[in-house]
Parts: sequence; C-alpha cells; structure tokens
Amino acid sequence: MNGYWIVKVNVLDPEKQNLYKSYASEAVKKYNGKFLVRGGAAITKEGKDFERNVVVQFPSFEDAQKAYESDEYQSAKKILGENKDRIFAIAEGYEDE
Repeated sequence: MNGYWIVKVNVLDPEKQNLYKSYASEAVKKYNGKFLVRGGAAITKEGKDFERNVVVQFPSFEDAQKAYESDEYQSAKKILGENKDRIFAIAEGYEDE
C-alpha cells in the first residue's frame, strides 16, 4: 500500500525554504517518492489557510516513514529550524477492495 507525505506550509523564510526544498528532494528521490502536488493553485474551504501544499507518494507507508527519518530529510529539517508554520503528516494509502 502506498504511503504519502501530506504537507501544508506557510513560507516564513523563502531563502531557507528553497535550500530545504533541494535537500528534502534528495530524500524523496532516495526512497522512490513522486511529487503529486508541489505548490500550485489551492483553495482552502475549511480550517487554517496555508499558502503551499505538497503531496508526495511513496511505494509504501514504510518507505514514506524511512524517507522522513533519513539523514537527507533530517538535514533538510535542520535548515528550517524551529521557525516554521506547517503541518506534516505521513498517511497510508487506501485501496478499495
């Protein structure tokens, strides 16, 4: 079953965000992730508004977790530090039987 990163972000520091993006992309690539949503137009219908949305699909829920825990992604996280406004979830996909 596929795994997903689901991320909603308000960019606080564009320079750090761009550097983070390049490091985070390495983790996605290493674990065979595929960006399904990466920015682009979005409309918030309920809840808090975030300016940027990202959805990454991985071959499995376990791969999504490994990518997040990887050295590559942890290095990316350090770039942003604690000064961030985002929600980051890892979710298992659904298959209708």
